[in-house]
Amino acid sequence: MNDEFDPSGLDPNKPGAKLDGGKALPWLCLSGFACAITAVADVTTKGAQKYTPSGWRTVPDGERRYMEAFGRHMLALARGERVDHDTGCMHKAQMIWNLMASLELELKREKDWERNGKA
Repeated sequence: MNDEFDPSGLDPNKPGAKLDGGKALPWLCLSGFACAITAVADVTTKGAQKYTPSGWRTVPDGERRYMEAFGRHMLALARGERVDHDTGCMHKAQMIWNLMASLELELKREKDWERNGKA
């Protein structure tokens, strides 16, 4: 069964039909959170400069370690620190980056398990 549909109700074979109903709305997310995503991208950029681009993907036990980093930034925020003194990035942006890194690694691991028949 195909879950795609034209949100205007057009038949898929009619001119002007586009089967994008029911799909994710990434532009809504990007445009709605443009300032926040830019702050998180700044964390990514500074991390790539300090370490290596995309090197975070191969950190051993990364899921857990990024959650620990999230917690450290949360504690700093709770102590009243808005900006990380080492990077100049906002602690909230670093928290979000660490959650995204941990989530990305988790989703990739689950996808790999499914692909290899281990889930």
